[in-house]
Amino acid sequence: MFPEVFFMSLAFFLYRLVLGKLRTARVLHRSGSNVVAHANFSKYQRSHSLARRQGLHDQTIVFDVEGALLRSCSLFPYFMLVAFEAGGLMRALLLLMTYPFLGFSGAELGLEVMVLVCFFGLKKESFRVGSAVLPKFLLKDVGLEGFEMVKKSGGKRVGVSGLPQVMVESFLRDYMEVDMVVGRELKVVCGYYVGLMERKRRSVVDELEEMLGKETSSQCGLIGISSYKKSLQHDPLFSRCKELYLVSKSDKRSWHHLPRENYPKPLIFHDGRLALKPTPISALAIFMWLPFGLCLSLLRAIIGIFLPFTLSIALLAFSGLHFTVSLPTTLDNTNTNNNNIDNYQTKPKRTKGLLYVCNHRTLLDPLCLSFTLKRNFTAVTYSLSRVSEILSPIKTVRLTRNRDKDAATMGELLQRGDLVICPEGTTCREPYLLRFSPLFSEMSDQVVPVALDVHVGMFHGTTAGGLKCFDPLFFFLNPNPSYSLRLLEKVVVSSGVWNNCDSNECHESEKTTRFDKANYVQEVIGKALGFECTRLTRKDKYLILAGNEGIASNRN
Repeated sequence: MFPEVFFMSLAFFLYRLVLGKLRTARVLHRSGSNVVAHANFSKYQRSHSLARRQGLHDQTIVFDVEGALLRSCSLFPYFMLVAFEAGGLMRALLLLMTYPFLGFSGAELGLEVMVLVCFFGLKKESFRVGSAVLPKFLLKDVGLEGFEMVKKSGGKRVGVSGLPQVMVESFLRDYMEVDMVVGRELKVVCGYYVGLMERKRRSVVDELEEMLGKETSSQCGLIGISSYKKSLQHDPLFSRCKELYLVSKSDKRSWHHLPRENYPKPLIFHDGRLALKPTPISALAIFMWLPFGLCLSLLRAIIGIFLPFTLSIALLAFSGLHFTVSLPTTLDNTNTNNNNIDNYQTKPKRTKGLLYVCNHRTLLDPLCLSFTLKRNFTAVTYSLSRVSEILSPIKTVRLTRNRDKDAATMGELLQRGDLVICPEGTTCREPYLLRFSPLFSEMSDQVVPVALDVHVGMFHGTTAGGLKCFDPLFFFLNPNPSYSLRLLEKVVVSSGVWNNCDSNECHESEKTTRFDKANYVQEVIGKALGFECTRLTRKDKYLILAGNEGIASNRN
């Protein structure tokens, strides 16, 4: 009896002791917070009042990236992107396994664990996820209301983030047009990240004074935008703000996504294999799908390579691969698909093959056209892996990027039969068309524009920094990928006149250059897809995503 009473008394004593300390700490914390809030009551305001604020044309705004710009409160998806794209599959799996423990740890400890798992052992010079992959997902997470608050001032903008600087700097500077980025610095040993963050941030006050001028920064107060959960009293930047606007969680729940047309700078190029934001649930679904998806991807590849068109199309559709085909309205719908294409032929019978001009979405573009029309074409490529050339079910011919040699090669191939070319020279994932190389316009007076588009759910079938031989494998790895193909009216270009066959549209010019012809075909395809035409090239893409001009070279 005595031991039971003793242990019950001891437990009750400890309970009262712990509960009393917790109550005391809460009271002290609440009292301290009330004192600070009361002393700075005029300094802290709700974010709604910033919309009515006037006279901010020359003010400098300091904003918290996670608390005042992004809609999501979770940082896990961005670290999963780093782990998967820069570290590989096993590192991403390790990060997913640590997720249950992150919820029981504090915010700072959880951040340190994710940084350690994702960055340990990565080479600093080759890390390009922050500039090539993350901007797309961060832009899609920007809230319209937060963006309008940040853009309200016409002066300088300073972005403060708790994430490592290499993860957010390119997004803020290149796409949000932020003048100064303050993030966490990572420790580097012998050119490799060790997965640790610096305890103290670099001296940002000196940099701010250097950017604004020492006298200007001391005289004009800063405008701060942050969240309620962040401690601002000891922050070197927010503590200098004369006004602070705070964003609550309820405010962020009502925020809308930032529309693409409101981006300060359009997002045209991005890299990485993942096509969806890897939240914990999405990441778990990806790992659960991978074993079955890998088998399905190999099966789809075998079907496309070895089986005839009629059988392979039916089996690929049964496996979840969707084809959407649209033919010109002027064709005779009473004919079969095999006979419809004959309407493109001119009379008398053609002496050389037709030139099909496609926009470029994946390496499978020529194959998609071949499967759709059930014909074996010859495809010319600017750069294709040897593995893809060997496994391709249609004939492929590699161009050298030497204009004279390539023109002779294409002219010879056209004498033998129909030819497919993607004059963009590289793939583009977003709704934009890159500049068309004008070489195709010199090869034939009659070209058939082909508008292609692709939709994937998990993985992108293109890459700028990875192994291109795996591109078809990743495309087939999606549960339900889809290809839409639209054959357009044949474009005839001759004697300074270009027009669409079987239509009333006609354009005349005293002198039609090869660039005019290429630009017109690009415009026709862009209009059919609803894409915007650009003058960017393959070189521009690889300089942005990979820091080089691509793997192609001119060899005479």
